[in-house]
Amino acid sequence: MNTALPDDIQEFAAVAAKRFARLGGPQAALRAETDDTIRGEARRALIDVGAFDLDVRSEPDDLLAAAVLCRAAGAAALPYPLAEELLAVDGARLALINPAAPRIDHGDLPGEWVATDLDGSRYRLQPSSRTDAKLGPFLVPATVIGPDGSLPALDVIRHLVLGSWRILGATQQVLATAAEHVRARTQFGKPLADFQAVRFTIADASVATRGLDELAKYTVWRLGSAATQFCSADALVLRIKAADTARQVFRTAHQLLGALGFCDESDVSVLDRHTQPLIRLPLSSEMLALRLMPDVRSGHLETLFSVVEPA
Repeated sequence: MNTALPDDIQEFAAVAAKRFARLGGPQAALRAETDDTIRGEARRALIDVGAFDLDVRSEPDDLLAAAVLCRAAGAAALPYPLAEELLAVDGARLALINPAAPRIDHGDLPGEWVATDLDGSRYRLQPSSRTDAKLGPFLVPATVIGPDGSLPALDVIRHLVLGSWRILGATQQVLATAAEHVRARTQFGKPLADFQAVRFTIADASVATRGLDELAKYTVWRLGSAATQFCSADALVLRIKAADTARQVFRTAHQLLGALGFCDESDVSVLDRHTQPLIRLPLSSEMLALRLMPDVRSGHLETLFSVVEPA
């Protein structure tokens, strides 16, 4: 099975990555915490690469392009709600929330917002002001005004999938930064990478990240080839895997970089802090796993190699 992305998609991803690097990468996201103009520049960068010309609901190729764009945005900690705007409803950005405790990343940006929970129930929201919390500096608490109909299940699925690709990008970048660090730093006269324990640690993180990458590509492919109920299970599995892998890789990077990994001068710190809202919201991995259980019992959860038969 050839899991390589098409050449045009890879080229699009490379162009996006270069444009986000020109913006400043994770350090631009750090500046955006105190300078709101940076988020406007981030949106202009997205316009430059044609992000908002993508039709993620109707064109499978555009959905794949959006996925790699979200991956590039995650790697650069792009300070802008990309998936939310790609899935906009009647011009309003679409936020995925927990109605019991609604919070919106970048919810203070100008423009309208509409929200949905994981069941597809639509809500009208009233965002408040930023809390400037270190873990999720752009998170905004919101008030649910009331139910406002429903949204297609595929919108929820696409939201989960695109968010997972953004987590993937951040995870890959953190792993690359940690690997570069252990090759460059020396201890007892040799690079840290020469120590067996460090090699094993990096290898474990690399295997986990590669697995997430393959699962992300598989899940996007499934969106165009499987029934909605199967895609819903796939999207939940991907989000759980993305969150768990990110925690593992971020923890590994912090351990290998030591105190430097917790300083904002390091991209690892910035990427970690800015990715936390996606890892934690709209629900924790444990709650997502509980939502997956009915799909296991009904047979709607499939693996790469077999179909789980109904009990």
